[in-house]
Parts: sequence; C-alpha cells; structure tokens
Amino acid sequence: MLDRYVLRQLLMALAATTGGLAALIWLTQSLRFVSLVVERGLSLRVFVGLTSLLVPSFVAIILPITTFVVVQFVYQRLATDRELTVMRAAGLSPFHVARAGLLCAGASVMLCLVLNVWIVPLAFHAFKQYEFQIRNRIAAFMLQDGVFTPLSSTMTVYVRSRDHDGTLHGIMVEDDRQPDNPSTILAERGTMLIVNDQPRVVLFDGSRQEIDRRTGRLNVLTFARNTIDLTAPRGEQIRYRDSSEMSLHELLHPDPREVSARDRGKFAVEAWRRLTSPFTAFSFAMIGLVSVLRGTFSRHGNILRPFTAIMSVVCLLALSLMVQNLAGRNPGLVPLMWIEAIVPGALCAIVLFLPEWRLRQRARAASRMAPAAPGQAPRP
Repeated sequence: MLDRYVLRQLLMALAATTGGLAALIWLTQSLRFVSLVVERGLSLRVFVGLTSLLVPSFVAIILPITTFVVVQFVYQRLATDRELTVMRAAGLSPFHVARAGLLCAGASVMLCLVLNVWIVPLAFHAFKQYEFQIRNRIAAFMLQDGVFTPLSSTMTVYVRSRDHDGTLHGIMVEDDRQPDNPSTILAERGTMLIVNDQPRVVLFDGSRQEIDRRTGRLNVLTFARNTIDLTAPRGEQIRYRDSSEMSLHELLHPDPREVSARDRGKFAVEAWRRLTSPFTAFSFAMIGLVSVLRGTFSRHGNILRPFTAIMSVVCLLALSLMVQNLAGRNPGLVPLMWIEAIVPGALCAIVLFLPEWRLRQRARAASRMAPAAPGQAPRP
C-alpha cells in the first residue's frame, strides 16, 4: 500500500514535469521554423505536425533530469511531512522506503531506452525528410497570391491570383538554374501538375526572355503552351542522413558510401550514447534518494544535502559531455561512458543499502549463535 502511495505521486509528478518541460522546449525550438510559415506559406497543421516530430528527442534528453527532480522533491516532501519518519518507525528498512523510487527510476530507464533505440531515430528521420520536402518540393504547391515565393536559391515564382479550380493567373518565373543563361518567364495563366512526384506548372500564352551573358543579347521566345519543372537543382535534392536518423546497427556498422572512415568514431559514440544515457536516470534517482534517506532527520530542514545532490547531477552532466567528446576523438575511451552512467548509481546504492545488509547479516549470525531455549531444538 505504501509503495502504491509513493509510486503514484512519483509517476504523476514525473509525467507532469516531463510533459511541461517538453512542451516548453518544443515552444522555444519551434520558433526556428516560423520562417517556413512566413516564407513558404505553410498551414498551422503542417507546422505543428513538423515540429511535433521533435518531441520524442526532447523527452529522451530531459527524462533523466526530471526523474531526479521528481524523486528529490517527492521524498523531500515526505520527509518534511514526517511521513518518512512514520514509515521508519513502522519498521520499514531504507530499501523498502526507497522501493517506489527505484521502480520509478526503472520505468524511466526503460522508457529512455525505447526512445533512444527506436522512437527518436524514426521520428528524427521523418522530421528531416518532411523538412526537406517542404524546402524543396512542397513549397511549389503553396504559392501565395501577390507574393514572390522563393522555391530554391535559384528560382522565384510570382502569381497574381488563383481560381478555385487551381488555375493560376499572371505568372512570372525567375529561373537562374543555368547561371550562364538566366531566364524570366511570363505567362497569362497556368496550372499545377504532379509528374513522377515532381511539381510542374503548365503555362499558356506567355514568353521566355533570356540574356546571353557572352553577347549581352536579349532573346525572346513566345509560346502558346510550355511546361516548367519547379524542383530544385539536382544537387539540392540530394540529402545525406544524419547520425541521429540511423539505427544502432547502422551506427556501429556504417555504410562506407554514407560515412567516411574519419567519422566512424563519432557515429559509434552516438550509438553508445543511446545505450548509456538511459542509465543516468537510475544514477540521478539514486543521488536524490541518498540525499533524503541517508542521515538523520532535521526538524529545521537541511538545505546542504539537496544542494549537494543538485550540484552532483550538474557535475555528472558536464562530465558526460566531456566523456562523449573525448570518446569521439578516441574510441578507446568508450568504456568511460558506461562508467560515468552506471557507477554513480551503484555507489549510491552501496552507501544507502550496504549498512542495512550488514545489520541483517549480523542479526542472522547472532540468532544462529544464540543458545537454544529449554525444550527447544537448536537452530540449524
């Protein structure tokens, strides 16, 4: 009953804290993509769908920190309300008191593993692919009336008006995909088509004006019908995957065509980071448990132990970044990532539970050595 009581408070606080921080980070990070809404004319639905793909990565990063905050806060409140004192007076050992916190930390570790190994790479790949399509293809279908829309660094399109059936009127296209022969295309009307998953526009009753850079001569070609490809140049359509989009197998065994030999160490470090970082949630939770459960209760409160716990977590975060940078330069230092993630939690567990284990061993030894009562057989 006590485990359910404490665990319910921990999980509710963990969900609220992690959700609130993830929403705050999403709000701040999504401001970077406001330019897509302004320049490309994206709808609010597309904007939210694009930026929401980043939420799993935010949760995976902040979950170990929020686990520490929740464990520290909930157990500190239990101590302030004398509930821990009642539990200890009822005969509960430090392990039984900390059991709910250990279950919460275990749940955080498992959730972080699932996020890092499976969900985050898929979501980040979908985000990159969606963003790439918006910048290079989808933007062609979002031409705004009376606005010069840059579809790429070498093409700008202007449309005076658009009918309900999709017919465009007053079209001007500035095409600089051929640097030696830039052209300006004017047409009275046109319509959008999709050919082989590529946006194209069919123009009617227009002209194409080109300037020959060598002679400076203006060439004008009139047409009754013409088709223009609105995709970016081929060089801009090629997208190379980031390490955050690859699976563990691809990071540990990268394709030589995608990853150079010089960058293989960095990709391997990314793979080991995904596997080691979830265990920091357990270490951080153990630091919070030690700061509250270890030592005597003070009626006037004790700010030193929470402050020490917070500084310990900050130092471990800084150490984690340093170890990852060193391992990226020297792959032989990868075991340090495991040590940094697991050893602090193991040391805290020894400090918190070892005295209780020793007392139990001594009590068992004393009970075996005690003489048997009259008429009672000796204990084995």
